[in-house]
Amino acid sequence: MYTLFVILIVIAALLMIGIVLIQESKGGGLASNFSSYNQIGGVRKTTDFIEKTTWGLAAAMVVLSVACAYVAPQALNDVSVMENYEVPATNPNNLPGFGASQQKDAAAPAAPAAPEAPAAPAQPAK
Repeated sequence: MYTLFVILIVIAALLMIGIVLIQESKGGGLASNFSSYNQIGGVRKTTDFIEKTTWGLAAAMVVLSVACAYVAPQALNDVSVMENYEVPATNPNNLPGFGASQQKDAAAPAAPAAPEAPAAPAQPAK
């Protein structure tokens, strides 16, 4: 049922886009294209139809959206998705060839550094 409402909302939205594109901001719109018919039927009838269709589609989208929210699927358990989050073991920015590691010296070894014994103090420059 939820999927049906979503499909109907998308169809109403596409029809609304089409109706709005037919209209002209200064009031001409579709009515200006039928100049010969306007002498018989009048400009106002075409404009009324487009305006009523716009309002009808807008009302249909509101009603369908409320109905869609009412029948939306519910979670089966009370556990939050954020509570199940596990911190990744590695930081993707530290992987070779990705992100910040690209700025490191290319000659640097890719193997992880093993703990070393403390080095002797450097000799002063002469």
